[in-house]
Amino acid sequence: MFDPSLALAGLLVGFLVGLTGMGGGALLTPLLVLVFKVSPLTAISSDLLTSLVMKPVGAAVHARRRTVHWRLTGWLVLGGVPAGFLGAVIVGMLGKGVGVEDRLKVVIGIALVASVLTTLFRQVMDRRARRDNAVDHDVPIDVRPVRTVLIGVVGGLAVGMTSVGAGSLIIAMLLLAYPQLHPSRLVGTDIVQAIPLVAAATLGHLFFGDVQVGLAVALLAGALPGVWLGAVASSAGSGRLIKPVVTAVLLASALALLGVGQAGVLIGTAIAVVVTVALLPRRQQPATPAEPDRRLDPVS
Repeated sequence: MFDPSLALAGLLVGFLVGLTGMGGGALLTPLLVLVFKVSPLTAISSDLLTSLVMKPVGAAVHARRRTVHWRLTGWLVLGGVPAGFLGAVIVGMLGKGVGVEDRLKVVIGIALVASVLTTLFRQVMDRRARRDNAVDHDVPIDVRPVRTVLIGVVGGLAVGMTSVGAGSLIIAMLLLAYPQLHPSRLVGTDIVQAIPLVAAATLGHLFFGDVQVGLAVALLAGALPGVWLGAVASSAGSGRLIKPVVTAVLLASALALLGVGQAGVLIGTAIAVVVTVALLPRRQQPATPAEPDRRLDPVS
């Protein structure tokens, strides 16, 4: 039976994903577990199916704008696709039960903490790039196949086991491996490579997980228009001050899943807000005709 509250949750998550560029798995999986009391395995499996439908929307935009590094994408897919399927198999083999669900909650919580840390790291790197003004769209990238395949493997395992990582962990690892990669190409490459990765993880969960198509359909009913609305708002520059809130929510969810007490959750959330606000890029005055604007395009 169609649940309007799930559609509303999908609308909220889709809007935040479109507005901030953060991964949907990091937002939707803890929401399903903590608010809707969905079992962790079902939340992971159904979230992956939902993400698989949403990913091509953003990928098409980046492909049209030519902000995808296709060689990097190929090597990432080579490592990520089998690892994503393997991650799903590992989670499925754990089975169900109270003990297993508790362990899965811990795994998701750890993945969310890693997602928050990598989000903050990405903000530091983006801020440095804006300050140094050293990254250019056309700078040649020396692709390292082994390193890139390993990034795909680590990200694929994380996505297959927790549904978290395609939009955060992989981007952070790419930033470390290829700091000269322009932010827009970084995001475009990550979104495109995530399609076959999430597809492989979803296939694994269809065989070994607990995908509930009805749950995914209800989420998508809200998520698809939400992504579009968020993208429109983001293009108008409306997502800047939302990021600290989303980061705080991610960390609060992670701490709750890890069994941290209420006081610890509140303190951690407050610290996340302060740090994220401090790392927000400062608004700059438009360049004058005498000084052409060479700033990097902001990444939402």
